[in-house]
Amino acid sequence: MGNRSIFYRICCSCCGEDEPEEKMPIISDTLLYFAQEAQRRRSEQTNLWSEPQDTSHTERDDDRELYNMLQKRAKTRRGSQGYRRLSIDIHAARQERRDVLEKWKMILENLGFYAESEMLLNVTSVSSYSSMRNAPQAKKLLDILAEETSIFENKMPAERYIFVLDRLITLDAAEDFLSKARIYYPQIDQSPKMEQQEEESVAVLIKRTNEIKSVTDEELEEVDEDILLSRSLEL
Repeated sequence: MGNRSIFYRICCSCCGEDEPEEKMPIISDTLLYFAQEAQRRRSEQTNLWSEPQDTSHTERDDDRELYNMLQKRAKTRRGSQGYRRLSIDIHAARQERRDVLEKWKMILENLGFYAESEMLLNVTSVSSYSSMRNAPQAKKLLDILAEETSIFENKMPAERYIFVLDRLITLDAAEDFLSKARIYYPQIDQSPKMEQQEEESVAVLIKRTNEIKSVTDEELEEVDEDILLSRSLEL
């Protein structure tokens, strides 16, 4: 009996040493969560979704177009001609959104928000419409910006900027922002002459060509964070 009790104590002590291993999945799940959050934030910063709360990226035409290109490229062989063409189109779509963001940043800095511009322009999928204080007024100002300035290049304004305008209204700086936007980005004539149209077409073609030449291989092979995120969630 004495030997048997000693045997039981040894076995129990051995089993006790295995307990910490049971906690490993918890740590792994935590690390996976933070990795997924980092991927999500990087994706949002890269793609600048027009409707940040639409996590499917299919409700708005331009978001759906960009998302579909990302999906298609993820299924295309890396390094192929089709992959490179899609990468160029994706880069152009992202650059167009960055250009609008830079316009907003320039006006904000001109108003004195040098240190705060990044924070004011930071809009992600966790930004909630319910947290806005001046949603109707912000939406109205966004429509005015689209109609009376060229800040959006005569395209449908991205709803992400409703959040920015809501913050500026709270800071009593929204009207000043609108005044500056009218000065720096006045509305473009919607009925240009034929010669002007031809000049603009040539300018767009030249710009497009320069963009393609300036895109580096590293930029063309950007990781599709949305695809990685969706795949990791399926694991």
